[in-house]
Amino acid sequence: MTYHPKSDFMRVMMERGFLADCTDYQGLDEALSGGRVTAYIGYDATAKSLHVGHLLNIMMLRWLQKCDHQPITLMGGGTTKVGDPSFRADERPLLTPEAIDANIDGMQQVFAKYLSYDAGQSAMPSTGEAVGADNAALMLNNAEWLDGLNYLEFLRDIGRHFSVNRMLSFESVKSRLDREQSLSFLEFNYMILQAYDFLELNRRYGCALQMGGSDQWGNIVNGIDLTRRVLDQEIFGLTSPLLTTADGRKMGKSAGGAIWLNADMLSPYEFWQFWRNTMDADVGRFLKLFTELPVEDCERLGALDGAEINEAKVVLADEVTALCHGPEAAEAAKATAREVFEKGGAGEDLPTLELSAEEVAEGISVVQLIVRAGLAKSGKEAKRLISDNGARIDDAPLTDAGMMLDAGALSAPVKLSAGKKRHALVKLA
Repeated sequence: MTYHPKSDFMRVMMERGFLADCTDYQGLDEALSGGRVTAYIGYDATAKSLHVGHLLNIMMLRWLQKCDHQPITLMGGGTTKVGDPSFRADERPLLTPEAIDANIDGMQQVFAKYLSYDAGQSAMPSTGEAVGADNAALMLNNAEWLDGLNYLEFLRDIGRHFSVNRMLSFESVKSRLDREQSLSFLEFNYMILQAYDFLELNRRYGCALQMGGSDQWGNIVNGIDLTRRVLDQEIFGLTSPLLTTADGRKMGKSAGGAIWLNADMLSPYEFWQFWRNTMDADVGRFLKLFTELPVEDCERLGALDGAEINEAKVVLADEVTALCHGPEAAEAAKATAREVFEKGGAGEDLPTLELSAEEVAEGISVVQLIVRAGLAKSGKEAKRLISDNGARIDDAPLTDAGMMLDAGALSAPVKLSAGKKRHALVKLA
């Protein structure tokens, strides 16, 4: 539909490609125009770090705060104990409370780089751009209200508002049942708990908007319906598109696995390199979504072709890495890339595998090093890489899968490469 927004936030969402659907475009736009709106996105604690797949929605929260509204990052300390079944073929592994808490500790590290949580601090992280001091972001955990629920009271007061017939009609559930794959009663409760989150956030903090990926549409609508029934409040839902790359792959995956946002799980260099390797057709779109460059600049850079598009990819990598890891890390990553690709050197910021003298006392196979350096997932994959002439050692072709390296060979750092774009250093600690 064509809608011309009045509010800055809705204009940004539409211009930059963040908007997939909204429960009430005009109503939400008027609320955003009429005063400060509090909005949330929930994050279940299924890993120790968020990944690039979460970055789109983190940017939505950042833009929300830049437009003088209040973001809430809701940690799923409670809902993670159940597990979101949306569009999954099987049940998520159940995590212990200790594992969930550890994951939350890891996930929280990234948010402070994108949002300001300090009511006395009136500047955005990364840029120092001024924002209203009283729209400080809130970091909350739904275990605060979910862990202490009385089951019978919850069924009577909340469960009665949900129709099983309607819940079964949601695509996230229907697709699982259509494939005749089991859906446990535990998982079936997830959408009720997420709906209850919205109700509690509205009751406690006046939260009027839930945002999320388009796969969360059913859960968001449930929360809106429940809050209207119980509290008689008008609230809204807004979803972002589920991103795929130009060749149809899910955004955020690479040959080496997930693209994590925490530096201790993926180095800033590897993060920078992921964006530098963006497909030509995705550059303009990703600049709009993952950087704060003006829309006109994003479109101009995305329209470049030939060798010039590579410069646009460097801009993309620089901007995204500076937001996530800081400007110094972005500069170091770019310098390492220049050293590796233009000068054929090793580069100081490459991912590094450190070995003890004991580990190499009797020699260590190059296949094992390739796997441990993260350039292959298994020994079989590493051997295939070598046989296909895709592996190099110190920029020379690696043809012998049986090669062993000892302490003497590792007296200076050794550079391993998988293809032209993935590299790692191996050295003695």
